[in-house]
Amino acid sequence: MNKKNTINYLQLMQRVFFVYRIALVLLVLAALFMPHAGAVDDMWVVANRIIKDVYTKIAGVSTVLAGLMSAVAVIGAKMSGTQQKADQAWDWLKRVWLAWVIINGIGAFIAYIRPLFTGLATLE
Repeated sequence: MNKKNTINYLQLMQRVFFVYRIALVLLVLAALFMPHAGAVDDMWVVANRIIKDVYTKIAGVSTVLAGLMSAVAVIGAKMSGTQQKADQAWDWLKRVWLAWVIINGIGAFIAYIRPLFTGLATLE
């Protein structure tokens, strides 16, 4: 090997070593900034959070609709010309609030009460 080939070979090795060091630094940085798998919640915790979120949205929508239908029923009862129409409006108001109680009661049971009973039906 002559001197010119030796210099080219050394320059090539220096560049390869430089690229190698950059690759190692990037690998270490990737490992440092990668999220840990232990930080992820359990599947059932996430499912419970989703159930509560859906229940909250359903309860909000059903409450707004029940309030709107109640206003319509009360206005209909007050502006009705006969006692029969007024009684029908008040019956409708009772049905609206009964449906609201049932919908929100079932949702509350599923979201908040049912998790309290988990594990009680097991034999130890």
